[in-house]
Amino acid sequence: MPRPWHARRITCGEVPDVELSFCIVNTEQRELLVRCLDAVAAERDAVPFACEVLVLDNASGDGSAGAARRHPAADTVIVNEERRGKGENDTALLRRARGRYCLLLNEDSELRPGAVAALHAALADHPAAAAAGAQLLRPDGKRQPSAWRFPSPRTALIGALFLHRRLTVQSNGDEIREVDWAQSAALLVDRAAAAEIGWFDPAFFVYSDEVDFCKRLREAGRKVLFVPDAVCVHHEQLSTGPIPERRIVELSRNRDRYMRKHHSAGAARSVRWLTAWAYGVRTVAAIVLPGRDPRRYWRHVRATLRPERGEGLREAAYEHNRGGRRL
Repeated sequence: MPRPWHARRITCGEVPDVELSFCIVNTEQRELLVRCLDAVAAERDAVPFACEVLVLDNASGDGSAGAARRHPAADTVIVNEERRGKGENDTALLRRARGRYCLLLNEDSELRPGAVAALHAALADHPAAAAAGAQLLRPDGKRQPSAWRFPSPRTALIGALFLHRRLTVQSNGDEIREVDWAQSAALLVDRAAAAEIGWFDPAFFVYSDEVDFCKRLREAGRKVLFVPDAVCVHHEQLSTGPIPERRIVELSRNRDRYMRKHHSAGAARSVRWLTAWAYGVRTVAAIVLPGRDPRRYWRHVRATLRPERGEGLREAAYEHNRGGRRL
């Protein structure tokens, strides 16, 4: 096992080993990408070990690649000629990275001061762990659930009973804790462990890719941590703006893909029905509660029950690659 950064000796003229690679995937979000890189630059300056910053632009048409190249924090900018899925892009960055650890970031992730040091220390202090997730905040500063138990009929039943915040969400408390999976919006990964399990599964275009990744880490005998002192603002796109039809379809499709990969067909079917029930109750409640949109919840009901129907983000990428540029 490589020695920790503080145990390595660098001689005069020697290029230091890269301890940590920042790995950022961006899709058509130039302004958020620049904010992400600003925060990365501050974190890079604050840690006492060698880092590199890799940005993968996912065939954006808004000048994101140029903005990344002009940013002083970015060491390497990779530009996809065609739009690809999140898991495939994360794998491309992990393969390209030189760091012992890789911090996976979305372009809509904005690290708070001290986040990188906290994540790095957590993995260094827990040799059996191969991934560590940050505490995510919404833009208004409220805590966002960031780690959960693995999806299963049991967790779907808990969700149908609306007990999920107490029994399924694991990003609670102020101490480092072992969790089933943590969100990849800000996830520090042991690169060697990622290579051993075969990186990310490209079948998950986006959503559930990190759930499957953490599941396979756990099956390989490694642990996943939640690190509450590592804080990151997440400008999440699924729950904001107009009804995100394609995102809802992709979310439901890959939840079902995960269940069919790791559980039986019957278990996958029960999760579909229990999850649809929970969204159905929310649909009815949203009709009478102010500030709620029942149409959004009803879209979830339909997509959950028939995940094979509809057009998701994968189809949007196909259209973009053919020149349609429909998002």
